[in-house]
Amino acid sequence: MFDGAGLVELAQRVTKPAHLVAHERDGALGLSERPVPGAVGTVPTLYPEWLGDQSFTEAHDVRFPYVAGEMAHGITGVELVEAMARAEMLAFFGTAGLGLERLDRELERLRPRLAGRRNWGVNLIHHPDDAAMEDAVAARLLRAGVPKISLSAFLDITPAVVRCAASGLRTDATGRIIRKTALFAKVSRPETAELFMSPPPPGLVRRLVDTGEITEEEGRLVSRIPVADDITVEADSGGHTDGRPLVSILPTVLSLARRKSPGVRVGAAGGLGDPAAVSAAFALGAAYVLTGSVNQMSREAAVSDEAKTMLAQAGVADVAMAPAGDMFELGAKVQVLRRGTMFAGRAARLYQLYLEHPSLESLPAETRDSLEREVLGVGLDEVWQRTEEYWAQRCPSEITRAQADPRHRMALVFRWYLGNSVTWAVDGTPGRRSDYQLWCGPAAGAFNAWTTGSFLAEPDGRTITQIARNLLQGAAVLTRVHQLRALGVRLPSDAFDFRPRPLV
Repeated sequence: MFDGAGLVELAQRVTKPAHLVAHERDGALGLSERPVPGAVGTVPTLYPEWLGDQSFTEAHDVRFPYVAGEMAHGITGVELVEAMARAEMLAFFGTAGLGLERLDRELERLRPRLAGRRNWGVNLIHHPDDAAMEDAVAARLLRAGVPKISLSAFLDITPAVVRCAASGLRTDATGRIIRKTALFAKVSRPETAELFMSPPPPGLVRRLVDTGEITEEEGRLVSRIPVADDITVEADSGGHTDGRPLVSILPTVLSLARRKSPGVRVGAAGGLGDPAAVSAAFALGAAYVLTGSVNQMSREAAVSDEAKTMLAQAGVADVAMAPAGDMFELGAKVQVLRRGTMFAGRAARLYQLYLEHPSLESLPAETRDSLEREVLGVGLDEVWQRTEEYWAQRCPSEITRAQADPRHRMALVFRWYLGNSVTWAVDGTPGRRSDYQLWCGPAAGAFNAWTTGSFLAEPDGRTITQIARNLLQGAAVLTRVHQLRALGVRLPSDAFDFRPRPLV
């Protein structure tokens, strides 16, 4: 077969070998589905399961090198995590923004559904201004026997991280160290990656041993291994992002891992919204891929149908940077959906007012009035009352600090809007659509463009497992097609277009 639809079909049939044959007239290479006399070579079968590092699938009891990453406020929720586990993949429940009582309830729902399985996990996010909350979440995950923990937004190793790394460590009959809890570390900088590729700081380990938070034996063993065995390199993405291009940051961290800790696996995240991006990540050397933005559009995602509709209309340029609610005073930003919502502009206005004024009381009357009408939707005094009630339950020291520092009080009031904008999107709150905060990177637009006209363009078809399986199958097809092209086979452009299809 030297041209036409038959050539495309043979090129994309990755579960069968492709035999290369030379045209008798001009020597141009074509394909045959069977060995023929004069064949010049064979490209073997390729399965999506083989795309990454096979030690990843073995270590985590999964069939595919694919992870559905955590999304805050439980958007990556119980149903999504369970569906991925049953499909022999891996997903992390998103804990950020949830109170401890809600977390306890969700863990109680997760555990019986996934009894006997180890291919699921929960997120532990860094709390730079609330170490007690970070410790409390870590303690709950360990007590619940969560088999895998994804660490995100950490810039340094904290006591909670070391507890997760050390808890339950033991050695087998050969002296090999066995982890009870597998740790993934999501990073976007080489210097942060190196921290997780190394053993934890000795002084921190000693302190935890002395306080009885880990045993002497656990402290000894954790000092001999990297903090995490899996490092997820997050490039430009939805939510918190450094905006690094994957083609630059991933090879850098892979090189660091080879020199620093060869046993650590390095995966790729950020911008993975179509098969071409997933294939490219594996071609760069990723042991596994982790998706985020596209998962919000899945049927199982715990976010409102209205929010999913908005995300389904996004293009690759329909995103913007906005102040981050959890790190507002530090000036950190998150990437969010811009189309259909005014959140990014309104959040930026709040941050500008924070920079320009020392307190709420210093705001001009006209500014205060427009802020209440156009952004908050309620009076500043009422917002402060609600804010005070929230922090009185969550962390009373914040109220004490706000009473002594008017600027911090202003920040807490503005953070009320940033925090609630997520809840409004998750719940589909009537009248608040223009304020929805939806974490979203260009991957969502790429996904929408790729799925146009296919069964994945329809909301009911967008199950989390069909999204994952099609991205992986498409990546396998493109990997095969690029192999054939590199060998000299002249392929039509249609060969590079994998269309989504129901997969089992």
